[in-house]
This record gives sequence, structure tokens and C-alpha cells, in this order.
Amino acid sequence: MQSISKRLSILLVLSAVAAILLVTVFVNLTVSNKFNEYMINIQNKRYERIVSYFEEAYMREGKWTSDTGVELMHEAYMGNYCLTLLDSSKQAVWGMDPDDLKTQIHIGEMSGHDSGVYTTKTFEIKVDGKVVGFVDIGQYSSVLFSEEDLTFKSSINKSIFASVTLTLIIIISLSLYFSKQFSTPIREVAKMSVSLSQGHFDTVSNIKSNIEELEDLRMSVNILAGKLKYQDTLRKRLVSDITHEIRTPLNVLQNNLEAMMDGVVPVTKEGLNYLNEEVVRFGKLINDLNLLKEFESESIKLNYETIHLDDLITEMSKDFCMGADQKNITFKVEIPTDEKYQIIGDKDKIKQVMINVLSNSIKFTESNGKIAIKLYKDNKHIIVEVIDNGIGIKQEDLPFIFERLYRGDKSRNQIEGNGIGLTIVKNILEFHNAMIQVDSQERKGTRVKIYFDSIK
Repeated sequence: MQSISKRLSILLVLSAVAAILLVTVFVNLTVSNKFNEYMINIQNKRYERIVSYFEEAYMREGKWTSDTGVELMHEAYMGNYCLTLLDSSKQAVWGMDPDDLKTQIHIGEMSGHDSGVYTTKTFEIKVDGKVVGFVDIGQYSSVLFSEEDLTFKSSINKSIFASVTLTLIIIISLSLYFSKQFSTPIREVAKMSVSLSQGHFDTVSNIKSNIEELEDLRMSVNILAGKLKYQDTLRKRLVSDITHEIRTPLNVLQNNLEAMMDGVVPVTKEGLNYLNEEVVRFGKLINDLNLLKEFESESIKLNYETIHLDDLITEMSKDFCMGADQKNITFKVEIPTDEKYQIIGDKDKIKQVMINVLSNSIKFTESNGKIAIKLYKDNKHIIVEVIDNGIGIKQEDLPFIFERLYRGDKSRNQIEGNGIGLTIVKNILEFHNAMIQVDSQERKGTRVKIYFDSIK
């Protein structure tokens, strides 16, 4: 099994090599063909020049002699071709020996399908429209290349080869670099996924990528790791809290009953009443858990009706004023009368929400404290705001306050409660498409805002 880095590198290199080879072949063929066309054009012009020379020589001398064309012999030897001058009856006047060319050329280095085969071409020599002779031009290749031509063609091929080699080096280097850019964050995310599957939720990927999709993937996995860690913390806390909440009343019952059975504590009406209160408290915990289960399974039935929140809060505040007075807490209600505060919902469940929120405010506000209830509207919502200056909530506890059986620091744990109230509140509000927001500072107080959709 190959790593993603190796696989990407191989694919990129193979693709690049294939592309470069194809380009090289096409470039080489194109250059060779164009160069051959160029040389053929040069050769044809040479033929025309040779014929023109003999025409001018005949016009100048009026006849053929054994010296006619001697001036072209040196050029012909240097150009690797052979000349033979014939008169009008095709009798040789003078000529060059083709074998003399073999001593000065390398036939094996010639290009073309007929390299090394001696061929001739015959051209007419005309003066005043009359054929006065012929010239045979012979050569050992269809296209004649001088040493400079061969050097030029060889240099082109060497340049192409050098370019291919340099391009391959650059592409291999770039392939290795970019494959690393792709593979490193993917490999880190893969390792992180394996680590998460093994239960190591503290794993975090810090290797950033400048590729948007890979960076989104890395951030998503980091967020997933955070949520898994959060859920694992909640799971452990839930098990601990359930154990604590159930063990406490059972221990009280067991210890007191054993003491009564052993005669250490007399069986009295007060003692039995105390044990009954523990049983009731335990039963209330079970009932709350069952209620929470109904909400979470969405099996609970709600009776929707039009609710006037201002009337509901005014009515309920009278009941809570008594509890506030007992702790010497200032309790104030602020409801502007120039607005209508109507929502659709289950009245009993909305009451339960307000009971839990107001009970918590009174419970966690010390004597001589202050509690205010405000009801007002914005553009889209009706807002119920409960503000107190109680003991507040620690910042590290705020994310967990709506979790089952969660209770914060020791100062809050010393106050009676089972940690289910706010969980039920949140579930009820979700059924009503409402939202709750809690802001708090330790020792400074808590602000709870509930947003309801108003009737238009």
C-alpha cells in the first residue's frame, strides 16, 4: 500500500513525463520537417543557379569546351554533389568522378531513406528557347547537408534533449513539492481521525494548508474533535451526576433505616417524615427524568393556544413575590402597557419554563439582593428578561448549564436542586421555536433572555 504523497508524486511525474515526451516528439518532427523543407528549397535554388551558370557560359562562349564548368568543381566538392556537362546530343563534355565524393563525406551520417545511394537529376540548358545541352547533378542523398547544416541540426536536437532534461528535473521537483502540500495535511487529518477513533479527543491538527478545501477539512476535523471531547466530558459528568443524585437519597434511607433497625435511632414520626421527604425527592428526580425523556423522544403532547405573556407573568410574579420577601429580595416587574404580548404555545409548559427560571433566580440570589423581570418587544420577537445580582455562574460552567444533571461549582451545589430544570426549559422552548440565552458573571449576577415569536 502506497502513501498519498508517493502516489501523487508518481502520478504527477508520469503525467509530466508522458506530456513532455509527446511534446518532444512533435517538436522534433516539426523542426526536422521544416528544416528539410528549408534545405530542399535551398537545394532547388542551387540547381537553378547551376543551370543559369551554364546558360550564361554558353551564351558567352557560343559553344561547350572542356573548361566550361570547371569553376563550379570546387564548390561542388565542398557541397558534396557531382556535376556532368552534356551537349545537346547528351555526349559528355566534362564531368566529375562520383567516387571522389566518398573520400570526403560520411555516408552513414546522412539522413533520409535513400542515404548512401547515388542518384542524379538531369536539367536542360536552354539558350533563346533552344536546348543546347544538359547538366547531371549527382549526390548521395535526396537532401544535401553541409557540415554546418549537420552541426546546426545536431545542436537543435541537443537543445531539445537538454530542455527535456531540465523540464523533467523542474517538474519532478514541483511534483514532489505540491504532492507534499497536498499529502501533509491529508496525512495529518488521517492520523487525527485514527487517534479520535481510539478515544484520544485531545488531538488537534496544527498544520495549516493554503488550499481552501484542505484547510476546511482540517478545521472541520478539529471542530469534530472538540465536539467529541465535549460530548465525552458530558457523558462522564452525566454518569457521575446521576450516580450522585441517586446515591444520596438511597444512602440517607439506608443509613436511617439501619439505625432504626439497630435501635440506635428511635422510630419517631419526625424521623419517618424525614425519610418520606427523601423518598419524595427521589421520586421527583425520577419524574423529572421521565419528563425529560418524553421531550427528547418528542412523544410529549402540547396543547397550543393563544397566550398573553403579560398577564401570565403578572399572575406568576405574585406567587414568587412571597418567596422573594422571605429572603428580603427586591422583586420588580417591568411590562410596558402600550404593546400586545401574544404568542402561540402550551400555557402549562410556558408556566413551567417561567417557574424554573424564576425559582433559580430566587434560589441563587442572596438576602438583600435584587431580581427584575422585563417584558418587551423588538422587530421580530417578544423578549422575557430575568435579571438578578445573585452568585452567578462561572464562565467554564456556562456551556454546560443546559445539560442533564449538570451542576456547577460547590457554592451552587450546596443549594437544593437536581440539575434537570434548565434542560427541561430548553426542550420546552425548542418545541415552541423559542430561544434562551444566559449571560452571567460569578458573584455579579445572571441575565436570562427568552425570545418568543410574536403573533403578527
